[in-house]
Amino acid sequence: MDVLSSRVLLRPVDPARSQAFYRDVLGLAVHREFGPPEHPGVVFFLGNGLLEVSGPGDEPPRGMALWVQVRDVAAEVDRLAAAGAAVLRGPRTEPWGLVEAWVADPEGVRIVLVQVPADHPLRRDQR
Repeated sequence: MDVLSSRVLLRPVDPARSQAFYRDVLGLAVHREFGPPEHPGVVFFLGNGLLEVSGPGDEPPRGMALWVQVRDVAAEVDRLAAAGAAVLRGPRTEPWGLVEAWVADPEGVRIVLVQVPADHPLRRDQR
């Protein structure tokens, strides 16, 4: 398989509500919009990937999570909580050394916020 492009597809029951969350609360930049103006699909930049939120789906998405690396997990959790996002778990250092916190989108999709500490092996040249 020669993959030329890829993105995560999210089909929420209420696409407009989820699009507003990813755009206005999480603060993702819009890559493109498509489809009819009354029911657009929106593709967001997600670091080095893309997230398409379109639909509607028949039921809320289940069994998936988004992993998003940020510079300061605690600051992002505070900002998102103030904006009304559901904080599922506050920041903590995991046994593997990354700082993680969990928030949820309006349909319950878990968003894992990850911070790589300055002394973590991912930050050091292993050669």
